[in-house]
Amino acid sequence: MGSGNCGLRNAECRMERPEGNNRGMPSEVRDMDALIKAVLAFRDERDWRQFHNPKDLAISICLEAAELLEPFQWKGPDEIAAFLAEEGNRRRVGEEMADVLILLVSMANAVGIDLMEAARAKLAVNARKYPVERSRGNAKKYDALES
Repeated sequence: MGSGNCGLRNAECRMERPEGNNRGMPSEVRDMDALIKAVLAFRDERDWRQFHNPKDLAISICLEAAELLEPFQWKGPDEIAAFLAEEGNRRRVGEEMADVLILLVSMANAVGIDLMEAARAKLAVNARKYPVERSRGNAKKYDALES
């Protein structure tokens, strides 16, 4: 699968060691290849590949994304800022984001898609759909942007 970094300039992907048994789990994963290897090793050590089919992984991604939404539901911008100012809440949001990322990596493996290449290609498509001169500061969908 993909190579390089997380796709963020000067950023690192980190997987914190959970409490308890984490045999073979690296404390830091610094690039996408290392993350993929860690996710797949975690899966394989538990004999979970048998459960990782595209349908169930897609369902799991949606469920985890919904869990990511939950702490923000019914909150306005100021309430969200206050919520995220608390370290425990930021950690919870980060855990939910990590769940989505781990499942995306698992699904990409299951269907044979290079996630980094897919993201690069999609960014290129979006750059054409949303040229800076027409979309800067504008939340309209590409087909509603003025020419």
